[in-house]
Amino acid sequence: MELTESHSLPVPQQRAWEALNDTAILKACIPGCESIEPEGESAYAVALTAAVGPVKARFKGRMELADIDAPRSYTIQFEGQGGAAGFGKGSAQVRLEPEGENATTLTYTANAQVGGKLAQIGSRLVDGAARKIAAEFFKRFGEQLGGGSATASEAAGAEPAQTDSEADSENAAEETSGDDGKKRKRSWTAWISRS
Repeated sequence: MELTESHSLPVPQQRAWEALNDTAILKACIPGCESIEPEGESAYAVALTAAVGPVKARFKGRMELADIDAPRSYTIQFEGQGGAAGFGKGSAQVRLEPEGENATTLTYTANAQVGGKLAQIGSRLVDGAARKIAAEFFKRFGEQLGGGSATASEAAGAEPAQTDSEADSENAAEETSGDDGKKRKRSWTAWISRS
């Protein structure tokens, strides 16, 4: 599976870079993310709940940042196991390019492989779920950065979000923990599609 997308972020390049490397913000933005914990230099242990079609499971995985060129780009390499549901592994190239003083374009290309029950349900369903979860991530990420929706097509007309991004991060984390299972169950696919 391959997924390439671009999103406009309503902040300068350095601020976007800092947010992409802030585990509290990422945890609040990834649907269903239970934890992101440092595990060595530029590596993290990730736990989340995901559902793609009839396959639902709690996934535990590891992601590592490589080829870091701050504040412009890095590569995310990841792998995760969901028990009987299967596994996912792959990588994503993430690039930030400034759009003037107060906006940044984030572009990523993700390649992933899934196995087990996830592979049996069909690539069209997996791809559709991955795109939906990625869209939810970027919506939340844009809100964390104070600009509403983060998609390039919607950024111009987005309503302003709250100004205290740390409070937003805490609120979003609390909302994620209180969400029904649907949002949690889809989140691993977001990492598969992004990474």
